[in-house]
Amino acid sequence: MTPELTALTLAALLQCAQMVLYSIAGNAQAGTKAAMSPRDRNIELTGRAGRIKRAMDNHFEGLILFGIAAVVVSVSGQSTGLTAACAWAYLVARLLYVPAYALGLRPWRSVIWAVGFFATISMLIAALI
Repeated sequence: MTPELTALTLAALLQCAQMVLYSIAGNAQAGTKAAMSPRDRNIELTGRAGRIKRAMDNHFEGLILFGIAAVVVSVSGQSTGLTAACAWAYLVARLLYVPAYALGLRPWRSVIWAVGFFATISMLIAALI
């Protein structure tokens, strides 16, 4: 397995961990009755629980682009030291992003997000050149 696909697999497991974290935080705030309901109306979480949900949603968005980059680089046989470093930078950034967002660390949350985003863009550009 290429380093990019390894990082992608670990990023997917991170997404699973975020889903569990969100479930715990959301359940603690909204209660089990809301969690067990059919959710015909939106349950708005606030504070840390809301930030955990937004961090999870943000990773879903970023994971799509990163997944494309990792697969394109791996399938096309263009894995290099640069693309591997970018893949690991993305993963580390996403690992740091969760607590940075949950704790409301500004401006670091945005800086960490940018590292992951630009690592992904760099992988896509590297695949084209």
